[in-house]
Amino acid sequence: MAGIYLHIPFCKQACHYCNFHFTTSLRYKEDFIQAILGEIALQRHYLQNEIIETIYFGGGTPSLLTTTELILIIEKLQSQFTIASDCEITLEANPDDIATHKLQEWKQAGINRLSIGIQSFFEEDLQWMNRAHHARQALESLMLAIPHFNNITVDLIYGIPGLTNEKWEQNVETILALQMPHLSCYALTVEPKTPLDKLIRQHKVQAVDPEKQASQFLLLIQWLETAGYEHYEISNFSKPGMRSRHNTSYWQGKKYLGLGPSAHSYNGNERQWNIANNQQYITSIQQNTIPAEKEVLTKTQKLNEYIMTALRTKEGIDLDFLFSQYNVSTASFLNRIDKYIQTNKVIRNKKNLQLTRDGKLFADGIAADLFYLSAQ
Repeated sequence: MAGIYLHIPFCKQACHYCNFHFTTSLRYKEDFIQAILGEIALQRHYLQNEIIETIYFGGGTPSLLTTTELILIIEKLQSQFTIASDCEITLEANPDDIATHKLQEWKQAGINRLSIGIQSFFEEDLQWMNRAHHARQALESLMLAIPHFNNITVDLIYGIPGLTNEKWEQNVETILALQMPHLSCYALTVEPKTPLDKLIRQHKVQAVDPEKQASQFLLLIQWLETAGYEHYEISNFSKPGMRSRHNTSYWQGKKYLGLGPSAHSYNGNERQWNIANNQQYITSIQQNTIPAEKEVLTKTQKLNEYIMTALRTKEGIDLDFLFSQYNVSTASFLNRIDKYIQTNKVIRNKKNLQLTRDGKLFADGIAADLFYLSAQ
């Protein structure tokens, strides 16, 4: 089983914190659609005939595509790949793009899961982030979507300057009141060369407070676990049986094909990433050439990626898997991680090593400390 990700690089406006590849110009959208259809054909052998169990339209803002364009892409995928009958097909959508007729069209096109970028239900937060939608649209979009889709995930951001714990709780309580099946929550990250980075360096906006972010993350875990949600990955929570199948496949190391400018792919042995330039991407595909760089992964790189991704999940690191796949000694690995067990950041549960609630605050640092420098 494998997945396909499609990067749709168009947005109405630029969010201050975003460092993904996108453009606010729709000038070349028609050329882009033809190019991504062409890339689908060029990449048809990349996944080696594996059945496709998930398709994910990300970006950018995929909800800017017309229904006709979505159908063209889905039909092209169906013609080039074997798509599972129960394939999870996700569309990222902004609240201001959601209307009843669009929801009906998306469902008829084959979309069966929505990822809605709410970020906050407070107008001042949305303005601070330079989001394209308003607080009223945030709530209305969910009310409109619920009758049409039973598989919806919502994105929220915490740690925003001005977001008090009380406001953060109201954001989460709104999601709980609507019985959303899935929630992805991210700490506001100041990425280099973004408008937010520049504004902070110019002292035009308040800097991020790491302690406040940590506090709001721990509160989030408490609220959602009390409400019966499964904290199955650092940033992701779901009701039982409603995990994101697409994102879970990344953490499980399954193969995936990335289509579109800046999209990444993995076939089990190598990584591949497309050029992050729309015009060069389009021109290259028109010449029947995939504009991508490749890297063959070493055994050590695969081992370290497993440590990094597995540690972020509820199941944690499987010691038997480490030994069978990478010949890593359980005793030596436990010795390396012992200081985190002693400080209650990691717990051993039978054959698995899992982060504790406090340990989740240090997930990236712990993983990096456990990385190997050479193959075992």
